[in-house]
Amino acid sequence: MSPKAESHGPVYGYIMAGGAGTRLWPRSRQHTPKQFLDLTSSETMLQDSYARLLPLIPPERILVGVGTGHVAAVQEQLPGLPVENIVAEPAGRGTAPAIGLGALHISHHDPDAVMVVVTADHHIADASRFRHVLQAAVRMAEAGYLVTLGITPTFASTGYGYIRRGELLDSVDGFDVYRAIRFTEKPDATMAQAFLDSGLYSWNSGMFIWQVKAIHAEIARQMPDLGAQLGQIASALATPEQQTMLERTWADVQPQTIDYGIMEHAKDVAVIPVHIGWSDIGSWQTLMELLPTDECGNVVSGEHVAIDTHHSLIYSPKKLVASIGIEGLIVVETDDALLICTQERCQDVRKVVDVLRKQGRQDLL
Repeated sequence: MSPKAESHGPVYGYIMAGGAGTRLWPRSRQHTPKQFLDLTSSETMLQDSYARLLPLIPPERILVGVGTGHVAAVQEQLPGLPVENIVAEPAGRGTAPAIGLGALHISHHDPDAVMVVVTADHHIADASRFRHVLQAAVRMAEAGYLVTLGITPTFASTGYGYIRRGELLDSVDGFDVYRAIRFTEKPDATMAQAFLDSGLYSWNSGMFIWQVKAIHAEIARQMPDLGAQLGQIASALATPEQQTMLERTWADVQPQTIDYGIMEHAKDVAVIPVHIGWSDIGSWQTLMELLPTDECGNVVSGEHVAIDTHHSLIYSPKKLVASIGIEGLIVVETDDALLICTQERCQDVRKVVDVLRKQGRQDLL
């Protein structure tokens, strides 16, 4: 049975633009993490995310959540975004507090609003279908559901979370909507294959659509401490005490993800499985799968002399790279660093960042 439809207001977009992107070092750094880089197109990933929403949501109803250190970068890259729509977190606390803070600001504009949560570090090849599925999701959110977009899996990935679907709830504009009955974090290879074979699981995209009143209610029910802290922040919004209250309260907020904190035990959760050419740009190998290749399967940015070089990524905008007899390598050169690794070890790039951090090399982080 569907929840009873509630009153609702306009649709707002909330782009989460936090995150460090350490597995894309040395291009992704603290001052310019991956969402502010032009990794997949001539525009940055943040600009692409913003552009995907614009046909549906006007700039005055799009908010961007970001760390205080990157407010200027958002202003520079999104000049059409109202400055007051940049929601600055004093420190990273995970997706649950980040989304809660965004919902708080949207509620201040309109307590009956529907909130579309997306992230600034995803690649979506089919932007038109993405917007169509958002419209279907908004209709389900208006009926009281917490909606998530599930990505139709193409292989048994151990790097993504999964969503198990239950009963068919509705079909909206050609999209089947199911009750979400289980969230599973990154499984091992055997479990991932079983999920794929069952045909009942989607990858967890981390994109959500809901009424702000609905997510506030779930935060209050499942994360009462966070709910109370958001209430304190709300009491000072649009007053001279806003920033002081935010910083004082945020210091005590406990880190938590929206999946663990809310979605796993939320009421009336719906999932819409969809194929939109989605990819989470989490590593150099993922990027290789998206970018065009030459006749030898290489992804090249910069001047490259290749002799018996296959299936490698070469990024060197300022220096010529000559490679002989290599296969499956990642070579990334920046002004102050050079990364060389095999594709199989791409996930370990973050270990380099950990070592540099322990060595106090802030100049390279």
